Amino acid sequence: MLQYFEEYIKQSEPDKKEKGIIWQTAIGLQQVDGLKPSAYLIETAKQNIEGDITFDEVKSRIDSYYETLSARQDSTDSDRTEEADKVSARIAEVLSEKTFSFTPTEYINIHRRLFSEIYKFAGKIRDYNITKSEWALNGETVLYAGADNLRATLEYDFEQEKMFNYKGLSKQQIIEHIAHFVAYLWQIHIFGEGNTRTTAVFLIKYLRKLGFKNISNDLFAEHSWYFRNSLVRANYEDLSRDIHKTDKYLIRFLSNLLLKENNVLKNRELHINFVAPENAGINVTDVTDNVTDVTDNVTDEKFLVIGKKFLVNNEKFPVNNKKFPVIGLEILSLIEKNPNITIIELSKQLNISDRAVKNNLNKFKNAGIISRVGSDKTGSWKILKKGGDDE
Repeated sequence: MLQYFEEYIKQSEPDKKEKGIIWQTAIGLQQVDGLKPSAYLIETAKQNIEGDITFDEVKSRIDSYYETLSARQDSTDSDRTEEADKVSARIAEVLSEKTFSFTPTEYINIHRRLFSEIYKFAGKIRDYNITKSEWALNGETVLYAGADNLRATLEYDFEQEKMFNYKGLSKQQIIEHIAHFVAYLWQIHIFGEGNTRTTAVFLIKYLRKLGFKNISNDLFAEHSWYFRNSLVRANYEDLSRDIHKTDKYLIRFLSNLLLKENNVLKNRELHINFVAPENAGINVTDVTDNVTDVTDNVTDEKFLVIGKKFLVNNEKFPVNNKKFPVIGLEILSLIEKNPNITIIELSKQLNISDRAVKNNLNKFKNAGIISRVGSDKTGSWKILKKGGDDE
């Protein structure tokens, strides 16, 4: 659970509490792409919560901070930490605003505002088809809308939602319909990157418009990866393996968000190969669910985090008490499937930069989880079979 602004959320006056939740949500949403903010952003956000600086000043300081790092050429942060910081600040600003228009233009504009100068295609509808390797699907991809009719598809979904009449529906029926709508909206995937964060921000604003003004958006902060995986499962089917599209996970999330229910949100249950612990012979007490960004995010027949050990094909590896981001574990999965895979191929399959791949590989090598056999050009990766003790 994110706890960057706990003192404001639990004890502060209403204005600071609201800002604390907004910032918590903005930062939490970066986890859908395995991103984490810098300590500098956290401290700057706190100044904004205190009322010492405006959102414009926050964004200006973040811009200056990274300009200075670039000039010094001494930054040790991940190349995507800058993205996490800037997008977090922009999400916080958008969520703090009381204006909203339920239109495709608003949806596209949110993407432009969040990713301007980060992605060249910010606010632009993609003109190419895409696939994305998904952990929940064992590396398979959702079939996204084709590039030739994205605008028309988007406008159609908005028109259908505008015409829908919520009158007479129970709260559960309302949630089920919202789940259908947001799942369809996300499946279009009109942008090359940043679709989930854009969809989440738009959904929060739309829910407010529908009258859900007192919802606790910190659920997006705590379970943003679950939110994304639930969208994946709502849009994937393989009838040859008896795998069907299902909104049930998204409905669980929304029921917690809007009805204050306490449905258990565990990412491992969303994996297409998930088998309940009692059926798989796994002792639930062995799995430490409090390590949410590792245990929750990566658990299938290949990956488990048990205590402080990293489990690959029933072999335990120490992780030096560090929490690996989800994207790093996806890299390891691809290496296990193809030991000869290159950094460039990993970058393309996961839609991240070469540097981000290298950073994650170095973490695994330093932790004694993988090693390189042979040269960088002609060698291969090896997942080590003995990791030693981490106590």
